[in-house]
Amino acid sequence: MDAIVLLKDDHKTVEGLFKKFEQAGERAYTEKRRLVDQITKELVTHAYIEEEYFYPAARAKVPETSDHVLESVEEHHVVVWLLSELKDLDPKDEHFNAKVTVLIENVRHHVEEEEKDWFPQVRAAMGRKELQELGERMEAAKAEAPAEPLAVKSASQ
Repeated sequence: MDAIVLLKDDHKTVEGLFKKFEQAGERAYTEKRRLVDQITKELVTHAYIEEEYFYPAARAKVPETSDHVLESVEEHHVVVWLLSELKDLDPKDEHFNAKVTVLIENVRHHVEEEEKDWFPQVRAAMGRKELQELGERMEAAKAEAPAEPLAVKSASQ
């Protein structure tokens, strides 16, 4: 699978989970906990493959994307720390929904920038075969992704 298609598919999966969270009832605590756990798994895996595979490849092939990559890593930093706070937070805690709302807003902003601003640049520079090979490596690497949000490289940057 093409690396950009893979990342966009991940974005769609997470957006679907966000919508389910937003539609869950005010007191749907068990459902919200389950959704946040799923969101965490998806986002940690996604951040891992982007930081370990996609970002280095994009930066090497399209040096003018370096600023986008650096900004994206900082956005990941905020996301993984929010996820680490949500990990053990009771869904009944008054901060739970607020933290998830901030998480959703941050991720949606991040996705929009990637998909509109610099994925097209990377696609133009890398070409089909290279994106296919990168996508296959990224797909395989999902199995190696950490479960813990703070184990992602951007957490400590």
